[in-house]
Amino acid sequence: MTVLPGYRLAVTFQDGLSGIVDMAGLVNAKNAGIYAELADPTRFEQAFLDLGVIAWPNGADLDPAWMHEEIEQKKTWVVPF
Repeated sequence: MTVLPGYRLAVTFQDGLSGIVDMAGLVNAKNAGIYAELADPTRFEQAFLDLGVIAWPNGADLDPAWMHEEIEQKKTWVVPF
């Protein structure tokens, strides 16, 4: 996983599937909840892998199965909010 500009992540799964996760809409949404804190680029860049799950120190994370499914179909997952 690599953090990219614009609240995006480049991901590659163990099966070789790769794509982009676009979180710009989510982190900038009015009701972003736990993800609102990630609108600060410094915090967003703190993304890390925790047992195969992309997570952040504040407890936010992303569902890897949903991510894989969306990237497999579209190559880019625009995370809904």
